[in-house]
Amino acid sequence: MSKDIKIKKGLTIRLKGEADKTLSNAPRSRTFAIRPSDLHLVTPKMVVKEGAKVKAGDTLFYSKDNENIKFSSPVSGTLTEILRGPKRVITMITLEGDQQDTFRDFGVKMPDSMDAEAVKNHLLLSGCWPFIKQRPYDVIANPDVMPKAIFVSGLSTGPLAADLDFTLKGKEKELQVAISALAKLTEGVVHVTVGKDGNSPLAGLNDAVQHRANNLHPAGNVGTQINKIDPVNKGETVWTVAAQDLVIIGELFLTGKYNAERIVALAGSSVKAPKYYRTRIGSEVSTMIYDSGLNEENVRVISGDVLSGKAISLKQHLGFYNNVVSVIPEGDDYEFFGWNKPVFNKISTSRALTFSWLTPKKEFELNTNTNGEHRAFVVTGSYEEVFPLDIYPMQILKACMVKDLDAMEALGMYEVAPEDFALTEFVCVSKQPHQDIIRKGLDLMYKEIG
Repeated sequence: MSKDIKIKKGLTIRLKGEADKTLSNAPRSRTFAIRPSDLHLVTPKMVVKEGAKVKAGDTLFYSKDNENIKFSSPVSGTLTEILRGPKRVITMITLEGDQQDTFRDFGVKMPDSMDAEAVKNHLLLSGCWPFIKQRPYDVIANPDVMPKAIFVSGLSTGPLAADLDFTLKGKEKELQVAISALAKLTEGVVHVTVGKDGNSPLAGLNDAVQHRANNLHPAGNVGTQINKIDPVNKGETVWTVAAQDLVIIGELFLTGKYNAERIVALAGSSVKAPKYYRTRIGSEVSTMIYDSGLNEENVRVISGDVLSGKAISLKQHLGFYNNVVSVIPEGDDYEFFGWNKPVFNKISTSRALTFSWLTPKKEFELNTNTNGEHRAFVVTGSYEEVFPLDIYPMQILKACMVKDLDAMEALGMYEVAPEDFALTEFVCVSKQPHQDIIRKGLDLMYKEIG
């Protein structure tokens, strides 16, 4: 039975530079890269050496903790560099792509004629398994654990987020095959959430329970949907899959190819012509940015959205899970007495000196300036205004900071991920790094309990 989601606590941040709904092919990237830091808690064990030729879909490395979890090359070409950091930890794997991709053939398969073990092995062998993540801990799913449910969010409510109704258009067949495959892997059901007023290709698929949500951020976060539909308790596991990754999984079954194609929204007030690009996982972001052009030179490039993405340089590459590149002004200039005058061009949940509440539909041009400095927590009640989960945000943050595992468990740490605290970090007058605090807390739990 479906359950519609309507949250009242949240904050929709409207920024200038939303991507126009036009799709172009990004210029072919010369190099492609995978950063193990995108694959949290994965220690890579290389299968191929520098100088080796690979096809798209060939295994590059596997996880040290579980050698069945493999990571495949997004393109065909030559592995040119394995960059290592302190203690010889692999920090980046770089490939020089061919002009035209050749693919490893995994064979055409139909999930309806396969059992759960066969579906799982097919996803593991092809390198598609890393697209499946789990709660608790927000890490790549353990294939040896049966989840009680699987969640897919077909709704993006974050600032400058890619419109999934647009990026998934025409991919109904791949989506259905992927959903049917995932349904074999759970003892429960696959939950798919779409926008209340949208026209999502995910709507009405078989083998899934559909939910509709309003557009107030963070209704599009899968963590919000899990909390409202089927919360995670101690000893339980749920899996999550991003909507665009369903297309890659579906195409694997339909064609036998690991096609790591991404439709990426290039957005932000610093981009001259923000729009959508068809590219591949790990491509150089400069291929899209220079094609669209920049309004200014002093910019922050973010692989992901502005709330939870990762700052990168123009010479770096698209993150493994990202489908948006945000480019906004760098906030390294300061306003004289900026704290002591009425403000009309910034967003705030407080009505003290800030008047953004008078224009709720206005699009703002914000930079990266935090407009304040790090200090001890100040109890204002602002976190609760934007945090729709049935969890006490201040208390769980403090429990993470003092490493109180019992309190973290009792407060609901099993169902959260760092992105669930992106809004509380945004409105925090103390400028505390909420997402980093939650990430460290989850890692501690994984080490001590998981």
